[in-house]
Amino acid sequence: MEWIYLVVVNVLSDSLRIYVDNFVTDVYFKGREAISQRLFHGVGITIFAVILMLIFNQEFGAVLPLNFLILFGAGLLSAGANLPYYKVLECDDSTNLGIFIQLSPIMYLVLGWLVLGETISPLQLVAFFIILAAPMLIVLTSRKRSRNVRLRAMGMAFLYVVIDVVGNLIFVNNVDPAMNFAVPLSISMLGVGVGNMAIVLCNRRWRRRFFAVVKKTKRKIYLPLSFNLLLSITKTVTYRAALYFAPAVALASVAADATEPIVIFFMGIVLTIIWPKFGREKLTKKTVAVHLIATILVVVGIILIQK
Repeated sequence: MEWIYLVVVNVLSDSLRIYVDNFVTDVYFKGREAISQRLFHGVGITIFAVILMLIFNQEFGAVLPLNFLILFGAGLLSAGANLPYYKVLECDDSTNLGIFIQLSPIMYLVLGWLVLGETISPLQLVAFFIILAAPMLIVLTSRKRSRNVRLRAMGMAFLYVVIDVVGNLIFVNNVDPAMNFAVPLSISMLGVGVGNMAIVLCNRRWRRRFFAVVKKTKRKIYLPLSFNLLLSITKTVTYRAALYFAPAVALASVAADATEPIVIFFMGIVLTIIWPKFGREKLTKKTVAVHLIATILVVVGIILIQK
């Protein structure tokens, strides 16, 4: 049951990471081209991966070239998921994002049916629509002028979930049980780091935006970016480890994704009260009620998926 502890650490680190991401995106990047900050993350994650490789270098001889490329590719795919992720952050807040991205269990269910030939029960189909109702509730209860923005945000969040789930499944399916888990993890993390750097360096506008923000803030942005990098590495390592060591991939996904929207919701309330400049959630009675209902729908749906 050690994987449960991994899930707990993952949920706490990822929930806080989303708020730090949102804070950096709004305060430092002013909601424009925030993905450029992935250049910093790419460098940090690449260094982390290289350190792991140096520590476990004697075990890399057993890694087949094809397996190396697949694991590296899974990391690149995870890095690519940041493109729609930051599009969501630029047009919506952290709590809404937390609800929108809780579609992972559905994707594991659907991909299990399409790729692995697993069956979907009528109850699981009901759960599918219950979970889908959560983000739709947020969209339909928002103001008319922001409804189109919310729909775009939901579409981008859905794309983020699909890419992230596929990357994780490729990683888990290509880990050799006889090998130290740190070896495939380091290869995948190398892909994540290189992918993040490539995304920004290959786009002249994003590259310029990053260095312009660093110069404008007199390098003060490095502190929140460093904290976010630590949270990001913790989130990636614990989530992939939980997926691998849990009895079933979907079980780990459900355990994490059922808890995260609740943590994000209450973390947002606490942060907004004690540190408004960081939390910055819109805590009207209507907003709190809608998100509470949406969170309940997500949890009920995820529970039904496992029946």
